Amino acid sequence: MQPYERFEAWQFAHKLNLATHRITVSWPVAERYGLTAQVRRCAFSVVANMVEGSAKRGRREFARFLDISIGSLAELSYAFRFAREVGYLAEEEANELEALRESTARLTHRLYQAVSGRGRRDP
Repeated sequence: MQPYERFEAWQFAHKLNLATHRITVSWPVAERYGLTAQVRRCAFSVVANMVEGSAKRGRREFARFLDISIGSLAELSYAFRFAREVGYLAEEEANELEALRESTARLTHRLYQAVSGRGRRDP
């Protein structure tokens, strides 16, 4: 097991990345280099930044990479909404992805708070 795999936030982010990849396979070919690629990069970024940050020296660096993951999770929220509204995601798929994204965001934020020492006071 890699050191980052012990984090529940990473475990959820990995599931989110896999689910995002699976669901975007059926999106229109015309979106291959547009929305599909952007959504996949975004989901991958969440996980990759956790992995990279956990390998850095010091909590401050790890917190910085977790902050980037949190930003990517916010971007992903809008991407899922947009995909649902243009008809690329069925309501059930959108709800499933958003629930997984929200759980990942909550866990990532908690990990960020623990690593940064900012506790609940951080907005």
